[in-house]
Amino acid sequence: MNDSSWGSPPPAGTQAGYWGPTDQGAYQGPVQGAAPAGPAYDAPEAQHTRPMPIVPDVPAQGGNQDDDPGAARQGGPSFRDEAYRPMAPDPASYGAETFRHETPSAQPPAGVPQNPDHMPDAPQPAPAPQKKSAGRDLGAAIGVGVGLGALIVVSLFIVKAVFVGVIAVAVVVGLWELTSRLQERKEIKAPLVPLALGGAAMVVAGYVRGPEGAWVAMALTALAVLVWRMTEPPEGYLKDVTAGVFAAFYVPFLATFVALMLTADDGPQRVLTFLLLTVVSDTGAYAVGWRFGRHKLAPRISPGKTREGLLGAVSFAMVVGALCMQFLIDDGRWWQGLLLGLAVAASATLGDLGESMIKRDLGIKDMGTLLPGHGGIMDRLDSLLPTAPVVWLLLVLFVGSG
Repeated sequence: MNDSSWGSPPPAGTQAGYWGPTDQGAYQGPVQGAAPAGPAYDAPEAQHTRPMPIVPDVPAQGGNQDDDPGAARQGGPSFRDEAYRPMAPDPASYGAETFRHETPSAQPPAGVPQNPDHMPDAPQPAPAPQKKSAGRDLGAAIGVGVGLGALIVVSLFIVKAVFVGVIAVAVVVGLWELTSRLQERKEIKAPLVPLALGGAAMVVAGYVRGPEGAWVAMALTALAVLVWRMTEPPEGYLKDVTAGVFAAFYVPFLATFVALMLTADDGPQRVLTFLLLTVVSDTGAYAVGWRFGRHKLAPRISPGKTREGLLGAVSFAMVVGALCMQFLIDDGRWWQGLLLGLAVAASATLGDLGESMIKRDLGIKDMGTLLPGHGGIMDRLDSLLPTAPVVWLLLVLFVGSG
């Protein structure tokens, strides 16, 4: 045997002795008075042991045991990651000149990972496809919609004045929702009392005195908002009265055009046409967009709306508009209904986007929770309010004021 392959002195800080694997798979320090366990020979003729493969350490739980080479280790055999660990002779322990050394390391067994941190992830099962959701309780939404529709139809065709009262109540509730959200989210205190009183008066004035009465009531409501806010400190006065005037125009003044439609001889039919076209436009946009929608219409304002949905709204509204103008409106023509349906689809979509813009600025999803499955009153009026003046004007141009 070549003497150069024999061992060298033990590592610094250790005593000469047995420095190799035991039959328990651990490393021990010097043993006094006893021969170490394992395949060792005490006879002088023995020159070295059989080769021992070296593989990377597999740390055991319970702490870092490499800090103490002489500590017993559990959880399976341990290995040193050095290429060579030559052993020095210890005549006192072996009684002879015995050398032990470790041979160059071989490849680790197949069961021991060489780099656990970069092992490929186990394949994950593909997620199950999810069905599209409407985002609301459709059962509650349909039930509430049918109930409101029945109330509107009964009040509309029995006594016109009762329907005017329904409009006034919807206006007051809508103003309450809007002013409440403004105060909660933006700390804007638009005075509700003058808005509610002026809004109800605006609807009644429009029905009794026509467009002139509606404009006068609007001006007086704005003036009442300016004066009412003077009873509080001046801080925030400008933003409060600005919000108040905006609320007076947005909710009661636009709703007054429904009362103006009602004043005609065929007023109930005109209001019913207005309601049907708006509802059908929203339904067509939802149905087509939910099923075929791929291209976003205004993702920054309302991510759920698609161009395909807009085409559905236009198609549905134009068909129903032609039918309504032909069979409901006196002296109406089907082609007028096509134009009316197109205009309603555009105004209803813009109205929906307008309120979506307000809600996005306020950081809310719905204006209220009064109507299960729908949100608040304002969430149902969003497309109706801007559509009312459009329908009123086109009907006056097509068939007159009646």
